[in-house]
Amino acid sequence: MTTVEAFVPAKVNLTLHVTGQREDGYHLLDSLAMFADIGDRIAIRPAPQTSVTVAGPMAAGVPSDESNLVVKAAKLMNVDADIQLEKFLPNAAGLGGGSGDAAATLRIISGLSGQAVPDNVISLGADVPLCLTCKPARMRGIGDIVETLPDMPVLHAVLVNPNLPVMTAEVFRRLEQRNNPPMPEVLPRFSEPSDLIQWLRDMRNDLEAPAIAAEPVIKQVFETLEVTPGCLLTRMSGSGGTCFGLYADAETAGSAAGRLQERFPGWWVAATRLNAPSPFN
Repeated sequence: MTTVEAFVPAKVNLTLHVTGQREDGYHLLDSLAMFADIGDRIAIRPAPQTSVTVAGPMAAGVPSDESNLVVKAAKLMNVDADIQLEKFLPNAAGLGGGSGDAAATLRIISGLSGQAVPDNVISLGADVPLCLTCKPARMRGIGDIVETLPDMPVLHAVLVNPNLPVMTAEVFRRLEQRNNPPMPEVLPRFSEPSDLIQWLRDMRNDLEAPAIAAEPVIKQVFETLEVTPGCLLTRMSGSGGTCFGLYADAETAGSAAGRLQERFPGWWVAATRLNAPSPFN
């Protein structure tokens, strides 16, 4: 019986502008996102009925029943599968872990069954269309408009999560201003990482303040990242609580990650590259 394995990269929102709210309650977004060279692993094979097994260092708190997005993705494809999920990304962390796992499930089942991925994947979550690409992209609308961006530079980053799940609904509930400016209609071309980092300084994540209000420890994460040697920019990814620092090179990022791991052993810390080739086949 065929088993297909895949690497599921972490999604990092370099920007996240909340530009409005529809009458049905869905928020309008404008985000520039990249994918990291760290992430989850997933293995799927056809089965008489769908089941999911969750393992790995970050498996705690991840459901193994029908509420897991990978099960919902299999049901959306109307294909039964045995799904083995190995979690390396923290749960409810703003890194698109669940959405990425669901997107990988859709891709794998599509390949196994010969069925096309359905058009309504947005029903699984706002990040799923983005995570289907696994490429640098601009995401707009409610997550349904995704434009991949070629020729983006590789960025060196450190991701930090205080091992505290942050609920997206609670963050949006605390958002005071829901009609904020989008990114420029036409994005610049970035020839060097420094060009992109400089441009990012004028962009935002509109969910940072409400996320800090919901979980004040995020402010401590920011303050700790900002003072690491060589840190060029700090920001939060998604609705939190993972924050990231950007650095000029892998050595500086690795040194910062080592300092943070030593100082805060209870935090999840990872040095990574954004928009780099996957370390897995």
